[in-house]
Amino acid sequence: MTRKNLMQCGALVLSLLAANVMAAVSADQVAKLGTSLTPLGGEKAGNADGSIPAWDGGLKTNAAPIDSNGFMGDPYASDKPLFTITAKNLDQYKAKLSEGQIALFKRYPDTYSMPVYVTRRSASVPDDVAAAAKVSAAKTTLTADGNGLQNFDDSHVYAFPEPQTGLEVIWNHITRYRGGNAIRLYTQAVPQTNGSFDAIKLEDDVGFPYKMSNYDPKESGNVLLFFKQEVTAPARLAGTVLLVHESLNQTAHPRDAWIYNAGQRRVRKAPQVAFDGPGTASDGMRTSDNFDMFNGSPEMYDWKLIGKKELYIPYNNFRIAMPSVKYKDIIRAGHINNDLARYELHRVWVVEASLKGDKRNIYAKRRFYVDEDTWTIAMSDLYDGRGQLWRVGQALLVPYYHRQAPSYAFEALYDLIAGRYIVTGMSNEENKFIQFDQKFSNADFTPSALRAKGIR
Repeated sequence: MTRKNLMQCGALVLSLLAANVMAAVSADQVAKLGTSLTPLGGEKAGNADGSIPAWDGGLKTNAAPIDSNGFMGDPYASDKPLFTITAKNLDQYKAKLSEGQIALFKRYPDTYSMPVYVTRRSASVPDDVAAAAKVSAAKTTLTADGNGLQNFDDSHVYAFPEPQTGLEVIWNHITRYRGGNAIRLYTQAVPQTNGSFDAIKLEDDVGFPYKMSNYDPKESGNVLLFFKQEVTAPARLAGTVLLVHESLNQTAHPRDAWIYNAGQRRVRKAPQVAFDGPGTASDGMRTSDNFDMFNGSPEMYDWKLIGKKELYIPYNNFRIAMPSVKYKDIIRAGHINNDLARYELHRVWVVEASLKGDKRNIYAKRRFYVDEDTWTIAMSDLYDGRGQLWRVGQALLVPYYHRQAPSYAFEALYDLIAGRYIVTGMSNEENKFIQFDQKFSNADFTPSALRAKGIR
């Protein structure tokens, strides 16, 4: 074969591969959403032995009372644990545990436990979100390098409800429905090994371009969301404000980030707010892309879809999010107080990310466990450059049923080597729970607005 023919064949193979990577699913596949599959692509049917029930539509918006400050009641308050996993009976349940969970039992054999409850498939989304997921399935494709989305402007949520690759699963987590524009007041804690901690208070403002009155696809078409975060306490940290414009195609336009430094009274570009840059007020216990279990560009890693698995994951954690539970009740030495947590058996997508040879990140490998009903990462196993399991992430999933939005009570990241952890997102002792329906505009998320927010 001539050199010219070889080049032509190579070009054809590459084009076919690219077409395969970028192809949306067929009309027959799209039709399964809401019929044999849930509106978001989960299996509607239960499992063989009935321990995972069939999905019946999830919780209703009036599933339990909402108090005057927006805190949710527990629609499953009468449920009791079926059993509790401990280090003593661990072998009996290993097949339905992640490597990270097993490691936590071994690291804290005398105190770590997992109360397991009956499985409740509580997830639901509004009708317009379900319809948008169908649009995504029919139209959305990956860019050739996988680091961005195409034809996503008409749907805005759940890029690939019927994913074919690990990367598509991760994009579902990144583009999942979060309830719309909102303000969240919460506390972050980084306990010492003895469990003592200082409360770090933060406010997050999250805006979605398509939810803004002045939305213009020509100006905002490549923006997934706007994110503004202010540290409000303690006094030594208060006044620092972070602004992020998260993009859909990070190859064409990487995320933009700025930080207002209260001491200097200056706004600066912040390219370090990405990948393994240090997280806000985290004492080195998490990276920027650990926030929300994983965020940002996927370009550092090769992504592999391992498949589906039934695992015990944190789910329906209404109790631990209630205002009657105080932060001191949650924080313990080594790990959170899991007596307040709830675990259930659910199907998860398992995705493994391996660091590319020409990239640098403190995590050489990551394994994510993604809930099939919500596309939220429930757990993560994070490995260092030696291949050693280093950190274990858990998001205590809870649906905001009054908004039909999947979320979590908070997220925790455990460092197995240091014997410490960080908890982000606790709202129990705040004046208000997450506040939706905010009337944001693009002007609220500009560097000049950042400066105004940080004045103190």
